[in-house]
Amino acid sequence: MSKPEYPSVATVLRNPDHLFAFGFGSGLLRPASGTFGTVAAIPIFWLIQDLSVPIYSLWLIVTFALGVYWCDRSSKALGVHDHGGIVWDEMVGYWLTMFLAPAGWLWMLLGFVLFRIFDVIKPWPINWLDRRVHGGFGIMIDDVLAAVYAWIILQTVAYFI
Repeated sequence: MSKPEYPSVATVLRNPDHLFAFGFGSGLLRPASGTFGTVAAIPIFWLIQDLSVPIYSLWLIVTFALGVYWCDRSSKALGVHDHGGIVWDEMVGYWLTMFLAPAGWLWMLLGFVLFRIFDVIKPWPINWLDRRVHGGFGIMIDDVLAAVYAWIILQTVAYFI
């Protein structure tokens, strides 16, 4: 089975669905597009980290909902479910991992590592969701669950330190 082709930079920049789904172009970077997408989420987190809990929660809900829409439209336009370059799910996953995290670069790095571990290894039920739930919601939900796992560990470490 051949790997899906990546759209051109121009295609991603001209199409708003691709622009967001591909994490402002970070998903075009290879290999490990998901890692680059997560890296692209860090500066945005740095800007939003001091939002109040209700506003940050709203941010997560809105970016998840928009991600379902953008990722669905982008994957359909490309003809590939969960194309490797679609990384908006990684971005939202990182922001969820970092919800209520202590301030500082060490915590941002730990959140990054934990999220990437769970996103890559996909323990149950993440792997089950990844195989069975399709469309934009399917693209987003497995990363959200990986973020929940990472969030629990991050919060546990923060509690004991």
